[in-house]
Amino acid sequence: MNIHPTAVVEAGAELGAEVSVGAGAFIEAGARLGEGCLIGPHAVVGRYVTLGPRCRVHANAVLGDLPQDLGFRDAPTFVRIGADCTFREGVTIHRGTKPDTVTTVGEGCYLMANSHLAHNVQLGNRVILANGVLLGGYVEVGDNVFCGGNAAVHQFCRIGRLAMLQGLAGISQDVPPFCTMHGTTMNGVAGLNIVGLRRAGFTPEQRLEIKRAFKLLYLAGLNYRDAVARIRAELPPGPAHELADFVATSKRGLAGYAGSAADAEAG
Repeated sequence: MNIHPTAVVEAGAELGAEVSVGAGAFIEAGARLGEGCLIGPHAVVGRYVTLGPRCRVHANAVLGDLPQDLGFRDAPTFVRIGADCTFREGVTIHRGTKPDTVTTVGEGCYLMANSHLAHNVQLGNRVILANGVLLGGYVEVGDNVFCGGNAAVHQFCRIGRLAMLQGLAGISQDVPPFCTMHGTTMNGVAGLNIVGLRRAGFTPEQRLEIKRAFKLLYLAGLNYRDAVARIRAELPPGPAHELADFVATSKRGLAGYAGSAADAEAG
């Protein structure tokens, strides 16, 4: 264990083996750091925060501060972070707001400088947030999502897995799995994340099924309920049904298609 002499580690904080704490950092009583975590200079890890093994917290990041919610009454709420995550300079993650609720970060996530998770965000595994990304309260983000720089997501929205948000994207509705979002059109679906699907190991057959489901959803002139029924009836269980299930459970409404039929065919 390596703790800089200017760091403050309060009694009651739990530090695993081989944890390193940099100059001026503050680890509050009740924080729990897994083995091999590296805490950079002037970073803050608050009480009720659990860091999984091998996480890296860079300079001036603040994990586990109070939620920015006027209704918060200082109840016990939590931040739980999985293994092998990286939080770059100035990242902020806030605790849940209602008693005993949790802000969650999965494993292998990478949050770049000045990105922010509001209270009760649920982040999946291997999510990447570029610089300045803002996620509002209760946002849910699926596995392997990429959010480009300064993208902003309204509270209570869901981002399906393997979606990709371009830089400056503005999101106030649910983003279906496997889709890409325009950075210049509010809630504008640009097409499918074909490169991401290939990298994730989806077979050509699975990619074709997703493409067919996408066309039923956005290009067949169907309402969302009928599109979901057609997808379930015409395509086999698997990723196409995952897309249909996401759409069927949307509460905020679904982001609309902002491309052309030619764009969809090219995707």
